This record gives sequence, C-alpha cells and structure tokens, in this order.
Amino acid sequence: MFKFIRPYTLMVCVLGIALLLAACGGNGSNAGSGTSGSGGEAAGTASAGSSSDTPSSQAGGNESSGTGKTVTFQAGNGDVQVPEHPQRIVDLTNFYTGYFLALGVKPVGVLEGAMENPYFEGMLDGVESVGSEPSPEKILSLKPDLIITYTGTDGIDQLEQIAPVVAIEYGKKNYKDQMIDFGKLTGKEAEAKAWVEQWENKINELKPKIQEAVGSKTVSILNPYAKGLYVFGHNFGRGGEIIYDEFGLKAPPEAQKEAIDSGTGWATISMEKLPEFAGDIIFTCPWSGDTSDPNIVYDNPVWKSLPAVKAGHVFQLNPKADTYNDPVSLEAQLTFISDSLLSVK
Repeated sequence: MFKFIRPYTLMVCVLGIALLLAACGGNGSNAGSGTSGSGGEAAGTASAGSSSDTPSSQAGGNESSGTGKTVTFQAGNGDVQVPEHPQRIVDLTNFYTGYFLALGVKPVGVLEGAMENPYFEGMLDGVESVGSEPSPEKILSLKPDLIITYTGTDGIDQLEQIAPVVAIEYGKKNYKDQMIDFGKLTGKEAEAKAWVEQWENKINELKPKIQEAVGSKTVSILNPYAKGLYVFGHNFGRGGEIIYDEFGLKAPPEAQKEAIDSGTGWATISMEKLPEFAGDIIFTCPWSGDTSDPNIVYDNPVWKSLPAVKAGHVFQLNPKADTYNDPVSLEAQLTFISDSLLSVK
C-alpha cells in the first residue's frame, strides 16, 4: 500500500496520464518525436527492460539538440539513446527535479508538486508546470528532447513517440550515486562530483558537533496519517538520509528494526505502539497524502506524554518540502536539522 502513497501526487499523475495516453494512442506518431510515461513506485506495471540505470558513454549517431550527438544511457526502461547535452528536459518525477536544478540544468517542464516545493523558490522561474496530470499534448507542446519519469507505469511507449525517455526506479540508488548518474546523463559529471565533494565536506564538519550534542539520545521521524503514524528511516526523505546515514544517529530499537534494518525505510504503527517507536528527539510533520487532521495525534495524551514532547525536543518538518531527498532539498534540510539538533540540551 505504502508504495502508492510515498510520491502521492505522482500516483494521481500516473493514473491520469496512463488513461490519456491510452486514449491518444496512435496520434503520437504525428508529432515526429518520441516520449515516455510517468511512473515511480506509484504504479504497479513493470516497464520494458529491467536493467540498471547506470549510464554508459557510447556515442550514438542520431541528431539531437545541443551537440547533435547522442549517447547510450542504461535506464530502468533499458538502453536509451539520449542527447549528449539535453537542452529541453521535461521532468515527470517531482522527487528528482532538484537533481537537475543542483546541476544547473533547468527543465522546460515539471510537475506541479515540484513547482510547490518551497526549497525550489526562484529556481524554476520560466519553467512551465505540466500540472499533476499532464496530457501528452502539454508535454509535446514543450518540444522536449528528453523526458524523465519513473519505471513501473503504463504509457512509456507512447511518450517515446515524443522524445527519448529515461525511466528511473525510485530509491534504487542513494542520492550521491544518483547525482553522479544525472551528471553523466546531462553532460555535467564534473558538477555532480563537485556537489558530492562539497556535501561530504559539510557533513564531515558538522558530524562531530552533532554527535556531541545528541550523545546517546535516539531520534525518530514520525508522520501522523489517517490510520495512525508512519515511522520513517534512512531512505525516504524527511531528513532520514541526514539523520541516520550521514550523522550516524540512532533510532529507537523498534524503529531501527522495522524502518531501517528491514530495508523498507518506513513502518506504520498505531497510537498504542507510539511509545516504543518515539525517540528522545522527534522530527515530525503532517502527512501530505491524505486530509486527516494531525492534531488527532498531536493532541492525544499518548503523544503529549512522550519524553521528547515534554522536553521540547520535537521539531516540525515542512510537508511540502521535506518529503524530498534531492540535493537542493537536502541542503536546506541539513541547515534545519543541524540547527535543531544543536539546540538540544
């Protein structure tokens, strides 16, 4: 169930575009270029090809924008001939938009969810929103030379009639490796490596200070939702990559087992189980995937009795931004998380 909720706005997009593409079917060939579908773990249909999305650098001979040359990129949907330096990218992922922005590559079109990420403010000026349910006509109107989407959805073959499509398997690679791959994809490998290096320098500077401030305290990431709470781990955004992987902080034993050691990155619990999963420090925010009232949890006596709540060690994340784990969002999260942890007494 949860794999449909994680990129919640994407799920709506996937279902909508799949229906639209099926309806438009044979009309795409009139466009004279090719496209891909949107996807991610929100869709259950496997895409064509199951190869790794590690890029290679074989040059092809097809014409494209930029240099006019193409290279082979090993994507989740197979080997794809892509422009050597793509100029007009339409990104249908939401959660990977920040990679391109961090590389200085501004897409020509993105989903509405990315437009609403406050961490991208000022970085998407001049970029068109394709909405949350983009039509093939809208995508075609942007004249893309490359489309980025997720694996696991119907319609990629239809989008390939508009432009080359690179489908990414969400979460398959950690964000550093994914950054390097996108650098290769866009001809910005040097910039990608430079970002990783400066990021690691920041972490190395902050980590001993954070570990000294936190000591043996445990840290939890908790999101109220309609049926209880989500407990997040090391690879589902909301700062988990920074808290657990980079800073090496510990989750409570039950959270460690269910959300991190399990490899899933998340667990769902009831209010009754909350004390077992709540750390000495809590990062939290309302869940953006439904319309439930988070105060059902925050006003509950069980929540109010937690040691972290009583000590004032609860920090509110931004539900429109902190679900993201791209380089731009991580930079902003690093500042907030570090300041929060250093304030713990």
